[in-house]
Amino acid sequence: MRDDGRPRPTGEPFGRLTRRAEFQRVARGRRWSAETFTLQSRRRDKPEADLPGARVGLTVTRKVGCAVERNRVRRRLKEALRAAQPLETEGDHDYVLMARREALGRRFTALVDDVRKAFRAARRGPDDRRRRPDARAPKGEDRPA
Repeated sequence: MRDDGRPRPTGEPFGRLTRRAEFQRVARGRRWSAETFTLQSRRRDKPEADLPGARVGLTVTRKVGCAVERNRVRRRLKEALRAAQPLETEGDHDYVLMARREALGRRFTALVDDVRKAFRAARRGPDDRRRRPDARAPKGEDRPA
């Protein structure tokens, strides 16, 4: 808290994704699913790379419910993003949270934990995934016998 009683800002504020093309580009990136949302992330292309900081967008479709419920889910996710800061984001990445109906009934502290876990998982690169020994070989290569 500050001396005047207002809360101290935590972390850097996020930029916003506003154009449909930006959301579609992020949809082709990595995904991490929780019970209440799916987080998509993708590194920005060269022309947009000079924008400072991470950008975040929210998507709440009609499947979630009527307009009142969609707005309530959107407000809960925005507040969970604020409460979860500082998040493990990369400055040259864009993120999209695709909400699910379960976000309405989820306890707020659990929702904040989901946000933290999702951003932590999105930050990990493909090197952190472990391949199973029986995983498929790439096309054109034979499997070991």
